[in-house]
Amino acid sequence: MNLRSKSFVCSELFSRLATTKAATYGLYFFSVVALSTVQMLEWFAAVFIILVVAAIWPASKYLGLSSQSSSGVQGLGNSRREWREKVSERCIISRDVGTGQSVDKSPGESPSVALVCKPSALANYLLKHCVTFYKLHSYPKWKWRASPLLQSIFGVCWPYDCPVHFVRDHLQMSDDGIVALDWAVAASSSIHRRRRTSSNSTSPILLIVPNSFGKITRNVLKLCEVALTHGYLPVVFNRRGQNGTPLSTVKLQQFGDPADLREAVRYIRYRQPAGRLYAVSESTGSGLLLSYLGECGSSSYVTAAACLSPIFRCQSWFESSPAWPFHWALLLYQKMWLSRYRTVLEDTVQTDALFSSSSLRTVEEVLFCRPGPKTSSADIGTWEAYWEHNDPLRDVDEVAIPVLCMCSQDDPVRGDPESSLPLELFDSNPHFFLLLTEQGGHCGFSTPAEGASDCADTSIWSHQVLLDFLRATSDFFTTEERAKHAARRRGLSGSGKAFRHRTISTCKKAPVCSHNIHAIYSWQRSYTR
Repeated sequence: MNLRSKSFVCSELFSRLATTKAATYGLYFFSVVALSTVQMLEWFAAVFIILVVAAIWPASKYLGLSSQSSSGVQGLGNSRREWREKVSERCIISRDVGTGQSVDKSPGESPSVALVCKPSALANYLLKHCVTFYKLHSYPKWKWRASPLLQSIFGVCWPYDCPVHFVRDHLQMSDDGIVALDWAVAASSSIHRRRRTSSNSTSPILLIVPNSFGKITRNVLKLCEVALTHGYLPVVFNRRGQNGTPLSTVKLQQFGDPADLREAVRYIRYRQPAGRLYAVSESTGSGLLLSYLGECGSSSYVTAAACLSPIFRCQSWFESSPAWPFHWALLLYQKMWLSRYRTVLEDTVQTDALFSSSSLRTVEEVLFCRPGPKTSSADIGTWEAYWEHNDPLRDVDEVAIPVLCMCSQDDPVRGDPESSLPLELFDSNPHFFLLLTEQGGHCGFSTPAEGASDCADTSIWSHQVLLDFLRATSDFFTTEERAKHAARRRGLSGSGKAFRHRTISTCKKAPVCSHNIHAIYSWQRSYTR
């Protein structure tokens, strides 16, 4: 064998060895990857099973799958029966769902839809003209809409392709803080044209206060859409640092502090002086709206207001916490938006305690009731003092406009209706109306037509009710004003003496402060989708 043949044989041998080695390493790498993939899949399967088991156990309470001892069920049934008797005694009328006819309920049985309020002329007018009050559909237990847990998740967390665009106004407050107002605009309309003509519009304005965590839910987007179709100008109020609003100061808005909302309302009246102003709040955002209405009284600029699934007893709600699936979801979402400003808040807030907290109460307490590294304890109040200044019902007797509250008995976020609904408020205050349903969840109140492409009206029942309530309230005030003017004219022409009767208009109030609005506000408009 010559030298060339030997070199060829050696090269062939080395190439085969290299190929065999590469194949061996490739097989080894593939086996390692396959083994790692199998292990990861096993871990994912284990974690999934744990999450499913952990979710089914508390959810069974709201899906009707839990079982209790006979004594516990009997005690709970007796307590719930007594509470339902109180509801039946306090409600001025109860009707069966969807029939529009009065029904005779057995003793202790709660009506499907009950209007709890103090008897008045406005209450009688609402019962006569608000036909949507009793058009809520009931569902059999086997349908998902009958579950308050699924209704709440669908209304709050489910994504929605909203055909509404938003035009944002940034408002600088008197302490240099910034809040945002998102004006809802139909997708087919021209934004620039709307911007030129909005100040002269006589359309009513619908101010929407979302939940205190800043989450713009499906419920809010649907409300903006249906309000536009009914001729309203919807505008969403965003607190400092929430929903993309810049945080220009280290001060965050407390739960029931209406200072920023008060300045935003004055700005809206300045921009839209010809239209009536209405207000709607959602979930925990009702605390801010009720605080504003109570603090401003007859100078709130608002004609009427509505609260969707409000939280009334907020201190006890923070202390006891809602059901843990909602509690952890709210806690995680709040930590997510606060994490954007961790560096800024380090001087005034104990950020380590904030982001390691495991309850909503701890987060609220760390933000507003505990001194930070560069703040003294003298500037921070206690937990009890904090709620003395932020309780939504602290000035409830000063509210001077009609307020409709829509609540469901099976609300899993608000909690037990016996301890969370102040029935005495609606029984004694003529300005508050409680529309109480058996089903609906938290901000749910879904209808079978919702989401159906072949149905003309896909709005949520609660949205139909609140728009009907606002319309009927305005018609009632207009009718009353006409009757008073007619009586005044008859008094002047008949006896020659003026008809003395003082009225306070709910939509044309003298401003509380006398300073120049141009010296307060500086705003910048931007366009968002």
